[in-house]
Amino acid sequence: MALIAVNTRMLIADKLDGTGWFACETLKRITQGHPEHRFLFFFDRKFSDEFIFSPNIIPVAIPPQARHPWLWYLWFEQSLYYALNKYKPDVFFSPENFICCRSEVPQISVIHDLNFEHFPQYLPARVARYYQQWTRRTANTAKRLATVSGFSKQDIAKTYQVDEKNIDVLYNGINGHYQPLDDVSKNEIRKKYTSGKPYLLYVGSLHQRKNAARMIKAFSAFKNKTGSELKFLFVSDKNKMEADLKDAIAESNFKSDIIFTGRLNEKELAAVTASAHVMMYVSLFEGFGIPVIEAMRCHVPVITSDVTCLPEIAGDAACLVNPKDENEIASAIERMATDMEYRKMLIEKGEQRQMFFSWDKTAERTWKCISAVLK
Repeated sequence: MALIAVNTRMLIADKLDGTGWFACETLKRITQGHPEHRFLFFFDRKFSDEFIFSPNIIPVAIPPQARHPWLWYLWFEQSLYYALNKYKPDVFFSPENFICCRSEVPQISVIHDLNFEHFPQYLPARVARYYQQWTRRTANTAKRLATVSGFSKQDIAKTYQVDEKNIDVLYNGINGHYQPLDDVSKNEIRKKYTSGKPYLLYVGSLHQRKNAARMIKAFSAFKNKTGSELKFLFVSDKNKMEADLKDAIAESNFKSDIIFTGRLNEKELAAVTASAHVMMYVSLFEGFGIPVIEAMRCHVPVITSDVTCLPEIAGDAACLVNPKDENEIASAIERMATDMEYRKMLIEKGEQRQMFFSWDKTAERTWKCISAVLK
């Protein structure tokens, strides 16, 4: 029987982001699937019982709440160091970039992507510097690394001079709420958000690397050319809009067709995804791109970028475009709006492609990674 310590500070009720969902879905399956082992869950605040997935979990809250660089350092290099010394686990697993670099406990880190290395200008300077410094230290301290795509594996190996043999690819999965909807249900969602009109959909943050400003410009060019009734729905926090996106919207003749929902719960987000005419995800840089495969599960065709990991994740089941070419993006939107045979082909290919990704498979790969360090 092994004692496995886990960084669970990203498991916060009603506030799960991409890393949080990865941790939630994989740890649920691993802890329930391996009752012969004990798991120490290290939280940075009072935890929710919904994340205590099985009786073999020992939850421990250790301060401080780590939500900016100085507190990250205190939590990982001070509080966590003492906790690891106290409990003496056989391995420490961190579903994010950081580990305790002072500790002699064998450790594993999941580095999802290196956006902060390639696009540091899109992050607060202190955050970018912290990620750069401590992810590099993690990469050169951890017993084993993992990531979520073959692209990110090669990127990590090259950037930090790490042997690819020490990096496992886990991929991401798809939440069970994501399923195709019937026409009646789709119409109800469209009435709620877009006055019954079909819509393009983007799901995610509004950081500049997500390329939202170019998406707006391409959408506006498409509307100018075609007069289409298509709307553009953003499942994003409008209050976190950056200057480039504000300018793009201000210059658009179709402001009333651009709608922000704010954050949605997972069930509502799945319904909004399944009711979309097209998923737009033309990011400049991604480590995986979960909305791409969520849309495919819902039988929604996808426009995505032809750079970084996105061609690997989408395969031949999406319309790939140059994310820096607004005209190419606009042409892709037009084709999705008019070419029904093309849409049908992408939906059929997407239905097959999404089957490659599941949280069960992710958990199996993650457990294999942990087991390699336990040996």
